[in-house]
Amino acid sequence: MTGMDDWRRQYASRITSPGDLAEYLGIPCPSSGCFAASRMFPMAVTPYYASLIRFPVETDPVFLQCMPSGYELHNPPWLTEDPLGEVPCSIAGRLVHRYRDRALIIATSECASYCRHCTRKRVSSRTAPHITERELDECAKYLKHHPEIDDVLVSGGDPLLLEDGVICMILERIRSVASVKAIRIATRAPVTIPMRITAELVSALSGVKPIYVNTHFNHVNELTDCAIEACSKLVDAGIPVANQTVLLRGVNDTAGAIEALCRKLFHNRIRPYYLFQCDLVRGVEHFRTPLDTGLDIMRNLRGRLSGMAIPNFAVDFPGKSGKIELLPQYIVERTGDRTVFTGNNGETVSYPEPETGWTSCSGMFEEQG
Repeated sequence: MTGMDDWRRQYASRITSPGDLAEYLGIPCPSSGCFAASRMFPMAVTPYYASLIRFPVETDPVFLQCMPSGYELHNPPWLTEDPLGEVPCSIAGRLVHRYRDRALIIATSECASYCRHCTRKRVSSRTAPHITERELDECAKYLKHHPEIDDVLVSGGDPLLLEDGVICMILERIRSVASVKAIRIATRAPVTIPMRITAELVSALSGVKPIYVNTHFNHVNELTDCAIEACSKLVDAGIPVANQTVLLRGVNDTAGAIEALCRKLFHNRIRPYYLFQCDLVRGVEHFRTPLDTGLDIMRNLRGRLSGMAIPNFAVDFPGKSGKIELLPQYIVERTGDRTVFTGNNGETVSYPEPETGWTSCSGMFEEQG
């Protein structure tokens, strides 16, 4: 494989400054605020992902996720470097244990493209970007001493930027812990560098089933033929692929945008899994939407998409509080014997509660006198 179809060449050719991205797109040099933001939060964009920018202006969903903005310098006090409280729950600096039965391993701090809304901006500046064998041993030791953990998520950064042999080493080390029953990989490679999903990588991942891949499409424009092919390779090999979208102002904060994305994901065997409210991380205030925006989107999706194509809308809170799913309110009124709802078409419908007096089903097969 040669040229820009080679994922290593794509990675080596990343665009790492606002000026270079502007030159690539043929637009005027950005403002000083863009350069200041890129110094505060690292910038990197693969040529492939930059090619998805259709109109290099602030209404293009991919452009907004690529180009640093002076708005990132605005940091109200509720924004933090660690919005999910991962650092206090960290072991050996690599393993995060927030949930009783699940753990997260940060395998690398590097990404093919750095999202401007990234939750782990604090990680991308690490001087030792990749997990070491010693750190991996410490993670495995912790997992052995905590058999209640049966599900491990390998994330980063993007773990699929590691070489196949390193990925296999990490997965096999985790799989050697008998209490771990499922492994998940969180990656944006199918979105930003889909040529990374090679036949060799898929074969390596298939060797440690059950394994699941969670990816991160935010807009239908990212679901190119190349991206779909990458996900299809995984699914065809028996590796389920699910998608986690972040709700972002100007990128996808309309019912139409989320519907188009979820419909195309569903049609291409990628499960719409979560629609996340943007985390309270530094540099994202301009991306944040009111909670009502997400609730309105969910209300509009119901009845327009199959239930299998509708994600869960959630807010992720720090530490062990975790994810809280939010649902639109459909109940209009509750009386003693009936509950009145608003249906998907806006009309009200009434549901009768069961008669009182039933305590169990015992005696139901006896002959009634």
